[in-house]
Amino acid sequence: MPNPHLQGLQQLFIEMDQALVAYSGGVDSALVAKVAYDVLGERALAVTAVSPSLLPEDLEDAQRQAEWIGIRHELIETEEMANPNYTANPVNRCYFCKSELHDRLKPLARSKGFPYVVDGVNADDLRDYRPGIQAARERGARSPLAELGMTKAEVRQLSQELGLPWWDKPAQPCLSSRFPYGETITAEKLQRVGRAEMYLRRRGYQNLRVRSSDNVARIELPPEQIQAFVAQTDLPALAADFRALGFTTVTLDLEGYQSGKLNRELGL
Repeated sequence: MPNPHLQGLQQLFIEMDQALVAYSGGVDSALVAKVAYDVLGERALAVTAVSPSLLPEDLEDAQRQAEWIGIRHELIETEEMANPNYTANPVNRCYFCKSELHDRLKPLARSKGFPYVVDGVNADDLRDYRPGIQAARERGARSPLAELGMTKAEVRQLSQELGLPWWDKPAQPCLSSRFPYGETITAEKLQRVGRAEMYLRRRGYQNLRVRSSDNVARIELPPEQIQAFVAQTDLPALAADFRALGFTTVTLDLEGYQSGKLNRELGL
């Protein structure tokens, strides 16, 4: 029996006829790009924003995935770091980031004759604190997954059914989400925390965060992995490597990884 979510996505793109996909390389936007390309072919375009908040390795992943899908893929540079409303890291920081992104994507789409910009927002995202969603909607972007009520689990299920090799890829939100609200964001800090996470990913830990507060790194791993991590890791060597990145202190969060943990201070 055909997947009803797949049928729904296909129908949405048939109605759109042409679409530009805001494509980060994550599971959500990759599924949108895949279905858009399958339905629209050359009338679909994936566009990835390049800035200090995206690691080169993650950009390379996004490029490989787009090539696998077959969709046309373009890169644009965004300049959210030039906006003090973003770098001051207020609680609505994501609003300014997505404003910059969609202020670039909307005219690009118009210049190429694309009537729609679509993103990878899913139904679960609507239940979280995501001020960036408001910025995208204000600029006319559509969210096919959310429109169909697709949850993250359903996105992964359909991605697996379609044979996408990255269907279980861990979520990798913007690196700015690693800092407590109110701490100034800099390109150096973003790259430092990104390099720290890449250090751990290369050692087999995929679902993780390295939170950063001033010069302190706090490693978050799934609770079930914490004991093995402590037992199997050369902790002094890890601390030395993190210090080489610019951290003065390295800690391990005993509660474990939890998405959106920094939103607790907002009561969300």
